[in-house]
Amino acid sequence: MSELTTVARPYAKAAFDFAVEKDAVAKWQEMLAFAGAVAANDDMHQLLSGAVAADTLADIFNNVCGEQLDEHGQNLVKVLAENKRLAALPEISTLFDAFKADYDKEIEVDVTSATTLTDAQQNELVASLEKRLARKVKLNCNVDPALIAGMVINAGDTVIDGSVKSKLNRLADALQA
Repeated sequence: MSELTTVARPYAKAAFDFAVEKDAVAKWQEMLAFAGAVAANDDMHQLLSGAVAADTLADIFNNVCGEQLDEHGQNLVKVLAENKRLAALPEISTLFDAFKADYDKEIEVDVTSATTLTDAQQNELVASLEKRLARKVKLNCNVDPALIAGMVINAGDTVIDGSVKSKLNRLADALQA
């Protein structure tokens, strides 16, 4: 998977830079999401790994995508086909989304709590996290009763573990030491 990310990153970055330059980030995000879904289709995936000529493959792919891709999107497909990189389209789409989130100063935060958070608690948490992370925050809330109480917050590389389960585990480790 990391090899695919390495292959996809320069294409995603180039597409993102072009989209920003043309003020068409949302349009490119839609195009790449659609093209990524087409590339991930089982039938198309088999075709991508076959011995079809690059021009023919690009034409087939662009015909399948139809009106979903503009001229520039079709050119990207041609370049990817020439370099045998069409299978990387789903990862290109994912990386493009990450570049957009970074550009928009947004971050998705996964919150796992022992009980369901109320709307007021979610709003308070969003406000605190936006202040701490200096970004717009989108919460993904989950419930895990095994935490006993409290919550675990994952925001990119940052993990904030305020669960009672974690505190009890640390206390047990300290007592055993």
